[in-house]
Amino acid sequence: MLVAVYGGSFNPLHYGHTGLAAWVAAHTEIDEVWLMVTPNNPLKAGNILADEQQRLQAAQNEIKRLQADHTLQGIERVRVCDFEFNLPRPSYTANTLRELKKAYPEQRFALLIGQDNWYIRSQWREWDYIQANYPIYVYPRGNEGLDSIKRETRGISTIHVLEDAPLFDISSTEIRNKYNN
Repeated sequence: MLVAVYGGSFNPLHYGHTGLAAWVAAHTEIDEVWLMVTPNNPLKAGNILADEQQRLQAAQNEIKRLQADHTLQGIERVRVCDFEFNLPRPSYTANTLRELKKAYPEQRFALLIGQDNWYIRSQWREWDYIQANYPIYVYPRGNEGLDSIKRETRGISTIHVLEDAPLFDISSTEIRNKYNN
């Protein structure tokens, strides 16, 4: 089974996250998408994050609600995962993928990231290791992002650009700003 790890703070989890995860599960060779709630992202300031248990519970509740609703194709193959809660902090994706491989040797793992993370990949610890050892699915946000990512990934067999994915035009930052103003 091929599992896509979709890591994030999910601060908060929103339709862009769940819509993309469900779309990937329904329209690619990915068998399951694991929404990996990250307790401590080294690339984000900790003071903007809600409590990790609250973010985890909110994500679990939303996925359960969507699965019960049965209107989002692929959502039944999406699950919320707290695996990183038991790993050293901060959470480095390369470490998470290594530990997942040990804990679930029967699974194959891939990484699902958005355009924002693609653009800052040079800041990730051990990006070269990740790219060499795991398929990476990149979600572009619109045509400008798509063209840029396609140019940058040309000839890299481990990178899969999700060029047919629908545009989910929403961000956690927008949501937080709306409710904090």
